[in-house]
Amino acid sequence: MSQDRLIRIQSSASKHILITRKNKKKVERKIEVTKYDPIARKRAVYKEIKWKGKGG
Repeated sequence: MSQDRLIRIQSSASKHILITRKNKKKVERKIEVTKYDPIARKRAVYKEIKWKGKGG
């Protein structure tokens, strides 16, 4: 069974959220990546955030 888990990452430039995967065995820290933010129309740092509500 895969050790990948779905995570949410949020842009620092706006409130845009992406859903991606993280391998829990290999990556123990919170993810921080640079990606294109379509709302801000520029590259921004996306940081891992907690799931809200049910199921996460």
